[in-house]
Amino acid sequence: MSDDFQQVLGFDFGTSRMGLAYGQSITGTATALPPMAARDGIPDWDKLSTVIKEWQPQAMVVGIPLNMDGTISEMARRARKFANRLHERYKCPVFLMDERLSTSEAKEIHFAAGGSSNFRKESVDGIAAQLILESWFNSPTRIPSHTRLEDLYDVGQS
Repeated sequence: MSDDFQQVLGFDFGTSRMGLAYGQSITGTATALPPMAARDGIPDWDKLSTVIKEWQPQAMVVGIPLNMDGTISEMARRARKFANRLHERYKCPVFLMDERLSTSEAKEIHFAAGGSSNFRKESVDGIAAQLILESWFNSPTRIPSHTRLEDLYDVGQS
């Protein structure tokens, strides 16, 4: 899909570590960046500001980890909250993207490249962010971060 957003930063939200990727809509491709530590889902905002200043994205995409049945998980709610914080802090359009199975696919790619199963040492979070961003480039749907998840997905059982 053609957008005005040529340079985009993607995030694989996590509570202790977040994957990052940088991509260009012209090619529809993304590159994994080193993961960023987080504390209870909150990144070091100064470090993240440095990344944003370096890459100068015109938009950002945050993966939303829905349950496999399409219902909203607690992590999905937290990822959306993070996306809204990004929007408020950086005054940049932030979009949401369904990221189901991105980590599983990232692990397959990692193993195929000869990686080990020690994911603390060899993070796949950047690969997951890359997959999320590339999926977003190929999707006709753009979901702004302020969109209520309940308006899009099933709530499921609490």
